Amino acid sequence: MNPVQPSPFWQDRPTLVTGATGLLGGWLVPRLLEEGAEVVCLVRDWVPQSELVSSGVMNRVKAVRGEVQDQALLERVLGEYEIDTVFHLAAQTIVGIANRNPVSTFASNIGGTWALLEACQRSPAVRQIVLASSDKAYGEPNGKRYKEDHPLHGRHPYDVSKSCADLIAQSYAATYGLPVAVTRCGNFFGGGDLNWNRLVPGTIRSILRGQCPVIRSDGSYVRDYFYIEDAAAAYMLLAEKLAAAPELRGQAFNFAHDTTLTVLELVEQILKLMNSRLTPMILNEARSEILHQSLDAGKARQVLGWRPRYSLEEGLTRTISWYREFLAPGQPRLQAVTGG
Repeated sequence: MNPVQPSPFWQDRPTLVTGATGLLGGWLVPRLLEEGAEVVCLVRDWVPQSELVSSGVMNRVKAVRGEVQDQALLERVLGEYEIDTVFHLAAQTIVGIANRNPVSTFASNIGGTWALLEACQRSPAVRQIVLASSDKAYGEPNGKRYKEDHPLHGRHPYDVSKSCADLIAQSYAATYGLPVAVTRCGNFFGGGDLNWNRLVPGTIRSILRGQCPVIRSDGSYVRDYFYIEDAAAAYMLLAEKLAAAPELRGQAFNFAHDTTLTVLELVEQILKLMNSRLTPMILNEARSEILHQSLDAGKARQVLGWRPRYSLEEGLTRTISWYREFLAPGQPRLQAVTGG
């Protein structure tokens, strides 16, 4: 693991983060603050359990309440705070929820994207935008690792929403020269994710409680898993590179550890790291999900000089430590969250 070197790029830089109370926002915003950025967060719902709120970091930013689909609000925020850099993270991110509620997912993930990009186009102070797409935007991989020139063929609601948002960003770059670049990442994991239906936090919590971890699928689904601290660093690096190299406008970059595992293999690795002899409970209930996903992050390594700081095992170890502390009986942090 290499030490993080602060970048003078962020000192006093007015920066907007949408979706700041999500998992990635909970790690990206503190890092931006550490490097001196002036951070504005667009927040739809007040989530006291989120890392950003429970840690007190929200008290150090300018918080604006509202919907990401509200273009007039976005234009006001970008103008009044003279925003230079935008991280667009706001989205409905849960595949199961998207399958049950496609219209609200499309409204947030697609409508929110064009509202933000149109607002940015009307705001001359904005110089770089990093937009969160997903490996799900690619759709079925046809037996190959995803590369950035792979067609975007989302089929299920969440996947389609990400394909559309990704293409809209590329359209604004190609047609209007908007300085936007796109990230396509593997499945995020890390401390602060309190959606217990997700594999990593749900597995760790079950083990800490002495319960068998639950696998919704048959365990054979293959995924890339991407540690959240590496993700936050990758987003910031892309913004810096975009500012220095206008030719990156409209381009997409895969970010992943380049280590693919089946769901069962990941659960077994967590069990091993936690010295547990529990056996996973396999439900085989997952539907409308892609069976095999694997990202090639070679472009990010070559063009951006990006490297992850943590191995998959290191990331899991740090994540397990976070949840051990968070879920420990009598911890003030836990009391503050449950009391909210």
